[in-house]
Amino acid sequence: MYTLKTNQLWKPYCAALALTLLPAAGRADVVLDWNAIMQNTVSSQPAFPQARIAAITQLAVFEAVNAITKEYKPYLGTVTAPDNASVEAAAAQAAHDVLKNYFPTNASGLDAALATSLSTIPEGAPKASGIASGQAAAAAMIAARANDGSSPSEFYLPSSSEPGVWQPTPSCTAAGGAFYQWKDITPFVLLSGSQFRLGPPPLLTSGRYTVAFDEVDLVGGQTSTMRPQDRANVARFYAAVTPVGVFNDVYRQISTAQSLSVVENAHNLALVGMAINDAAIATFDSKYHYTFWRPETAIHNASDDGNDATAGDPSWTPFIVAPCFPGFPSAHGTLSNAAATVLEQILGNARFSVSLSNAAVPGVDLTYNNFTEITDDISDARVYGGIHFRTDQDAGASLGQKVGQYVYAHSLNSRNARAGCGDK
Repeated sequence: MYTLKTNQLWKPYCAALALTLLPAAGRADVVLDWNAIMQNTVSSQPAFPQARIAAITQLAVFEAVNAITKEYKPYLGTVTAPDNASVEAAAAQAAHDVLKNYFPTNASGLDAALATSLSTIPEGAPKASGIASGQAAAAAMIAARANDGSSPSEFYLPSSSEPGVWQPTPSCTAAGGAFYQWKDITPFVLLSGSQFRLGPPPLLTSGRYTVAFDEVDLVGGQTSTMRPQDRANVARFYAAVTPVGVFNDVYRQISTAQSLSVVENAHNLALVGMAINDAAIATFDSKYHYTFWRPETAIHNASDDGNDATAGDPSWTPFIVAPCFPGFPSAHGTLSNAAATVLEQILGNARFSVSLSNAAVPGVDLTYNNFTEITDDISDARVYGGIHFRTDQDAGASLGQKVGQYVYAHSLNSRNARAGCGDK
């Protein structure tokens, strides 16, 4: 079971989600250093652009490192480097160049971080070759994603106000539902966003819907007296952090505890990045295919849903503010389960203890011992936050697991027999 502690000092390997830009002193793994810099740099963006840039960054790092070590099948396969090139220089340069491309206003900080990373590498041909590998990998990944459909922004306005149809919620602008174009973005690994399209949400007259309706009505409202404090804490916490923030942080803690190698980290973080990004594409495909309403709309209009077992309340508001797009399936549920599934495949039965904190939710420290505890808390967070039905969460878990399994099985395979880090 999860444990939640408040006002507690961090344990060993605990790292806050609010990270400094420069690598921490004494850190020995440049891939983890630059993963933390990436996470901090993209944190200014919404969850889904975060996922895209995180995947591009980590794939560039992987391509640069793998061009030297050649341990895995490449993603693009266009980068070459001598065997004696510095993997550290390659990783740092690749991450730096990608992030500087997308965040030019952060150039001075990124340049300083790169200088710090490169200063520990002796001058000579291996360093120069590593830098060249990183530059080439970054340029290749940026070019590969230049026209992937992530821009321009598109929005959705419903053409019907029938029961069950999503309607704009208070966080929306007049433009309507956000990230409408995300369903059509070119995936990194999936064949298309609709590859694992879910079946429809439950009928409004079904028992499953009634149970889900009653649960969120009872525990998800702003004034609910049935929401335990620990569930309120996870609702607030996972409203403040994204899957990119959660699972990159979790991976760094586990890698540090298990002393995984630079090469392993480059490979594993690229898989996590692709899984989260492709799960975002898949979730928006299903979201905008079904355009299913959010609980606040459902509870306000329950008298018209054809279900005598649901009771309406026009004054009901959710505990946290709903994002401006349809509810089914849960995006946080889909992206998080995709990341967790990849990490379970990579790490096997490895035991771990990780802690998550965030400055936006002071006094809350979440400690976990397996990935199911994390994804279960995320599921609860969205229901107790009042922005999703439990059926949205269950659907997101199913979709995310399928995406994660597919990404793991179909990309960056070992050139030899594949083994998860925890199975060595």
